[in-house]
Amino acid sequence: MSRPKRIRKMNNPPHFKGFKPIGLPEENNPVIINYEEYEAIRLSDFELNGQVEAAQMMGISRPTYARIYESARRKVAQAFVQGKTIVFEGGKVYFDSEWFTCNSCGCWFNHTEKGEAIRHCTLCGSTKVEPYNQPAPSIIQDDFCICPNCGVKKIHLPHTSCNKEVCPECNHLMVRNGILEPTTKKSKNCN
Repeated sequence: MSRPKRIRKMNNPPHFKGFKPIGLPEENNPVIINYEEYEAIRLSDFELNGQVEAAQMMGISRPTYARIYESARRKVAQAFVQGKTIVFEGGKVYFDSEWFTCNSCGCWFNHTEKGEAIRHCTLCGSTKVEPYNQPAPSIIQDDFCICPNCGVKKIHLPHTSCNKEVCPECNHLMVRNGILEPTTKKSKNCN
């Protein structure tokens, strides 16, 4: 069995869904570029980071980063040469942007420009905004996923399966609270 993938950190998702070539008929076989591949191109080719720095920013090893970056470059080349549409979707990523709440209208919004201070609500324009640090109201605090290997707990997110979540400490698949037996150590039968 192969080792589960480590979740890759992204700054923000792209602000668009993809690209289409001009002057060609509509096609059904677009080139799918995962979010981590998009992030690798953004970090190396747009922001001009080296592979070591970009890998650290994504929270992965340099060889893994090199594989992701190479895959992204091949897909972009395929789309250019064959005139295919590029679509951005999927991948095992999480977004590293700050979330805020407005005390006037109650909306939540993320702030993608970390270097700039947040001045007003993006919906109503109010200056009564503050960082949002609590989990969403739909998340039950007693409901969590747990790693059977090291015991790390993680809040269970609605509509996601715990057995598809990866432990941030040891990269094992997690299980739902209550499924894990009281002792995580397996005893050997010496008979």
